[in-house]
Amino acid sequence: MTSNKINQTPTRRRPLTFPAVHPCKSISPATLLSSLITLSQNICTFQPNSFPTQKRNAKETKRQITILLIFFQELHHRRSFIPKQIIPIFSELHFTLQHIHFLIQDCSLQNARLWILFKSQFVATQFHLLVRSVSKSLHSLPLHVLDICDEVKELIELLTKQAAKVKLELDENDEREAKRVTLILNQLEKGTEPDVNSMKQVLDYLEIKTWIDCNEDIKFLQNVEKEVPLLKGLIGFLCYCRVIIFESLDFQSLNRNNRSETGCSIGMLNCVTPNDYRCPISLELMTDPVTVSTGQTYNRASILKWLKDGNMTCPITGERLISTELFPNTALKKLIQKFCYDNGISTTKSHVSITTATTVNTDSPAAAHAIQFASWSLARMLVFGTEEQKNKAAYEIRLLSKSNVFNTACLAEMGTVPPLLDLIQTTTTQENAIAALLKLSKHIIGREAIMESRGLESLVTVLKRGYSLEARRDAAGIIFYLTSVKEYRKLIGENSEAVHGLVEIIKEGTICGKKNAIVAIFGLLLLPKNRSKVLVSGAVPAIVNVLSSSDRAYVVNDCLAVLVVLADSGEGALAILEGLDLCLVVGVLKSATSREEKEYCVSILLSLCVNIGAQVVGVLVKDASLMPLLYAIITDGTPQAEKKARKLINVLQEFLEKRTLGMVGSSVSH
Repeated sequence: MTSNKINQTPTRRRPLTFPAVHPCKSISPATLLSSLITLSQNICTFQPNSFPTQKRNAKETKRQITILLIFFQELHHRRSFIPKQIIPIFSELHFTLQHIHFLIQDCSLQNARLWILFKSQFVATQFHLLVRSVSKSLHSLPLHVLDICDEVKELIELLTKQAAKVKLELDENDEREAKRVTLILNQLEKGTEPDVNSMKQVLDYLEIKTWIDCNEDIKFLQNVEKEVPLLKGLIGFLCYCRVIIFESLDFQSLNRNNRSETGCSIGMLNCVTPNDYRCPISLELMTDPVTVSTGQTYNRASILKWLKDGNMTCPITGERLISTELFPNTALKKLIQKFCYDNGISTTKSHVSITTATTVNTDSPAAAHAIQFASWSLARMLVFGTEEQKNKAAYEIRLLSKSNVFNTACLAEMGTVPPLLDLIQTTTTQENAIAALLKLSKHIIGREAIMESRGLESLVTVLKRGYSLEARRDAAGIIFYLTSVKEYRKLIGENSEAVHGLVEIIKEGTICGKKNAIVAIFGLLLLPKNRSKVLVSGAVPAIVNVLSSSDRAYVVNDCLAVLVVLADSGEGALAILEGLDLCLVVGVLKSATSREEKEYCVSILLSLCVNIGAQVVGVLVKDASLMPLLYAIITDGTPQAEKKARKLINVLQEFLEKRTLGMVGSSVSH
């Protein structure tokens, strides 16, 4: 075993865990000694004075390891022979030094300051136990068999005695501030707003001096998977601090960072959280998410069982389903698959639960009250603050509502929507305000607040004349969420500017903007009365153009889903035929990478054959590649796709038979 293998640190180690490993029994003395020197040097590079907590314990531990380092270097310099009976002692020292290295690493983390303070008693105990472990190893070390100078020998003997006596305890300052944090959490749990000066004292002690510092600690806590109720309280405390204590933000760098994080890879779903990955019926991870006619998404198995039991309403909205057709939500499926991959979750299990530190529920009253206090402060800031404060408040709402459903509902209930609608008209505040509204519109309370505040006109203004493509993209996203409510589909459809604005985004927006606009139009089409308005707006040529572009891979499912709905009527079929080359649909079918895409293509072709007739069928029968594709779908497609493929094959074969008999007309049997 080489020294590199000995010192290898496990990736993604949780804080305050110490996955040390004993060197293998066959390790050479030279390799083991070299690794001990490296480990000791790594520990000695830390500067305890830079730690906000555990300074005294870290300093004493480092002092002792410094003496050990002199001892190891002396052995290495003299090339001393290391007897076999020494190897187990050095191996145990190596194991202990790994633990110490991990512990000091955690204490020095710049984004884990509150967590280390709260766990200060545990950390102090670990320092004590590890130093005692060093003492025990040294006590059993036969120095007389080692070739080292007398000075070093005396140092080790002295260290052995000191390490046995030293008592590393919790620093009184750490203890005081940890108690202060506990007191604040208890106040929040009881619904009492804590004293701002007390919160400032904690932050000052931890050297959390800026909004960025505070936000980094929040991110760290959100990734810790232990003691969830406690973590929620700490996160809520820091979120409240971030809102009311830190006033200034570097928006230029923050917005750059925000764009780089969300990017364009997740488009319409750039604001989903792990809570959105649960099926609303089974509350389990969705492995095959599908969208019903009301715009709500469920796991396919759960909604099929719901329908099989004779229910014809949407489980969430209670609306009657105008169709039992299920539309695959491929974008969400990809996000869930990525989430599972990143978190080591197997999707093959029949029951998969998701536990995240960012989910605030009633099991953490402290966190709930902290968010309520923060929401109230943000609502007041949006109304009475300066322009800079209003912009910061909008940004805070973006972050808080991104975390979980509770935050979103709380912010919407506190009345943040109306002032945010006012802010989307101003250049300096539009980007953060529209992004905040996008997050809030995911919740029914947010959607209701937008429509009750007559926000549709403001949204349409941003949709058509927003100051940035990102703002226009988010406006399209909000309209998509609004279309999940049946009454709102009608109101949006009656606003011709809204529909035209969405089509303009499809033509000239970013790829994310195009996707948002396409799915918004799909939402509008769930109300049959809107179909003619969508056709008049020129949506079909715009969507066909996207489907023909090099960027289609990202939006092909959404484009096809819209065309499936439009092709179902004669008017829509004619519009599609005018703007669409049938070879394009066959080409997409050939290159389709998912069963959903194939099903959509077959649906479009079948609807065009039925609604247009021989004009379409005559073109399709000339394409020799189509029949093999249809037979392949019968073998390997979804049940619905198989059914439609069989129908289309029958249509094509019937046409060929009639042509042979000279009986071809202009119509095709329904």
